[in-house]
Amino acid sequence: MASRKDVQSAAVKELLDQIVARTVADMGAHAGAFFLLEPGGEVLVLDASLGMPTGFVGLLRRLRVAAVTDGPLAEAILQRHLVWVASGEEFARRFPQLALTFPFVGAVAATPIVAGSRVWGAMLLLFSQKSPAPDAPAWRRFATAARCIAVLLQDAAEAGHCLQPDLTARLLPPAPAHPTAPAHPQAAADFIAALPEGACRLDVRGRITFADHTAAGLLGESVPHLLGSRVWEAVPWLAPAPYRLRYQAALASQLPTSYTVKQPRTGRELLLQLYPDRTGVSLRISAPAGGPDSRDELALGTGAAPGPADLDTHYHVMQLSGGLAAAASVDEVVELVAGHLLVALHAQAFAFLVPEAGRVRVVGHHGVSPELVDLVDHAPLASDLPLPGLTTGAPSWGLARGVPSFFADRDELRVVYPESASIDDGMGAWAWLPLMASGRYFGVCVVGYRQPRSCTLQERATLTAISALISQALDRARQCDAKHQLAEGLQFSLLPRTLVALHGLDVAARYLPASHGMEVGGDFYDLIRLSDTEVAAVIGDVQGHGVSAAGLMGEVRTAVRAYAVVGATSGEVLARTNHLFIDLDPGLLASCLYAHIDPVHHIAQLATAGHCPPLLRHPDLHTDILAAPPGVLLGVDPAAEYPTTAIPLPPGALLVLYTDGLIETPGTDFETALTDLAAVLSRAIGSLDDIADTLLAHAQPSGDRADDTALLLLKVC
Repeated sequence: MASRKDVQSAAVKELLDQIVARTVADMGAHAGAFFLLEPGGEVLVLDASLGMPTGFVGLLRRLRVAAVTDGPLAEAILQRHLVWVASGEEFARRFPQLALTFPFVGAVAATPIVAGSRVWGAMLLLFSQKSPAPDAPAWRRFATAARCIAVLLQDAAEAGHCLQPDLTARLLPPAPAHPTAPAHPQAAADFIAALPEGACRLDVRGRITFADHTAAGLLGESVPHLLGSRVWEAVPWLAPAPYRLRYQAALASQLPTSYTVKQPRTGRELLLQLYPDRTGVSLRISAPAGGPDSRDELALGTGAAPGPADLDTHYHVMQLSGGLAAAASVDEVVELVAGHLLVALHAQAFAFLVPEAGRVRVVGHHGVSPELVDLVDHAPLASDLPLPGLTTGAPSWGLARGVPSFFADRDELRVVYPESASIDDGMGAWAWLPLMASGRYFGVCVVGYRQPRSCTLQERATLTAISALISQALDRARQCDAKHQLAEGLQFSLLPRTLVALHGLDVAARYLPASHGMEVGGDFYDLIRLSDTEVAAVIGDVQGHGVSAAGLMGEVRTAVRAYAVVGATSGEVLARTNHLFIDLDPGLLASCLYAHIDPVHHIAQLATAGHCPPLLRHPDLHTDILAAPPGVLLGVDPAAEYPTTAIPLPPGALLVLYTDGLIETPGTDFETALTDLAAVLSRAIGSLDDIADTLLAHAQPSGDRADDTALLLLKVC
């Protein structure tokens, strides 16, 4: 037997459900839902819904409300005000990530349920794209309904039976969409029976509430078998996702759609036409005498609901969305847009245009002729070129406010931008999408179609949603690129611009930054002229990355150079540099190898401070790993000494100095990697540059570098 508390809660829920159902009808919405806010205020739980497609109910069961960008419900809860989203395009622009999950949404209204200082939940209404905006009296009724629900919940809590969500959301029966006319039921039945087409009626859950004998015959089932069952359960060959998506799309968008299927038992092609309203979908089934319409979409206007082809679009859009979240460079963003957005929308070209220092920059493009890119890139903003959103004028103001522009053909474009007549870009239709990040307008994405075409409402909403995601990814990628270019510029400025020339010695060098991350590395190399016949070769690696590591690397390189030119021996150069390093107290360590090379007398004096052992390839191509007496890293012991080792350098000998980025390979130990590198050096042929490239290709065959790499090759002639 139910407790008194359960009875009271059931009574509150019944009254609440009546308010929600009445509000949906009064506001002219086709669907609505009521949500309760969990304790903690971060998650909304769907408690009751009306007119929602079954696929939506599961997705809406639990919603995060951590930020206003999470959706209209989150904005209503966090800012405690009514939220009105007037169209699917506006929904896509304001909530792009959510629009990809719910691509068929039209207008949306959301209001918080507030009593005193407590937010109890929220109410959501969905409107078709054809519905007029509610008038002022309707908005007042909406606010009154929200207050009534808040009072109900407040009173219930004070009475000791605070309302809790059911284990599954309640599905409320909608009010009849049309007044019943029971006067002539037999006449209505006779009328339907005489038609060559079959007729079915599905409720919002997809259950068949009516089916005539013609429909049952065409589907290959009996009327009793159909009634009360979901259509995809009663007719299993209508269960595939594309067909269920059609039903969901029609109900969610309140727009008609159609598609053709083959009846597997008879092999007949059937045309299924869906006509939705807020109580369900009317399904018309026919077998056209001339065969099915060759088009998948019935000619129901540009507002037709999405169909199976949209599964492919949805796949590419979701792939694009996931890829954009991880994109770290403008090139990656361009590749993703070209590989997914153009394919999904059957477009042929796009370009990212941004204003910089009074000029236009084409920061990325695909499918655009090189001549047009040259014409537009770096053009003054004050030029006569039609530069969407980058010059003054009403169309540009719209883009700057985040409003996209669509042009079905050149005539429409010419009306807005007369100067476009002078440019032939090979396109017949365009979408100009604003690029905005953190409320800041920073450019435009121009999407081009070769043939004139009008974008459907769904395509416009998809483009708008995706442009918001592209904007965020592109803005982030441009910042990453700028930081990376700054880091590389700083790194290369700390390395020698040219290598000194010395008779009897050929030299080649390479420096490659890590593939990932924007911080400056600490790897360096140098070649210092000591006399007309002698040089010092230096290579090193300061611990860590970043400006501090780069700055310290510059100081170490300067110190080594200063001590070298005053005539210090190899060991003395490292010892003095170590003293300076410790005096600087950087909190970092560094490795370094110093080689005093005399190609005239064919000898080198080596000293090392914990650096990787050099390689020596002999004239017969045999390679040795030189085991010079190791000294401690720079920055460890102020009293450290660095012994010097002399090695012969006969004509044809090749000395290779490198940093650990050349031999650090995941899953390979140091000794094995070093032995493999020596073997590759023995087999390498060609010039020093060729040999350097061979060593780098061996170390990073995929081109992916986990660490910076410096390489210095010296060959005695």
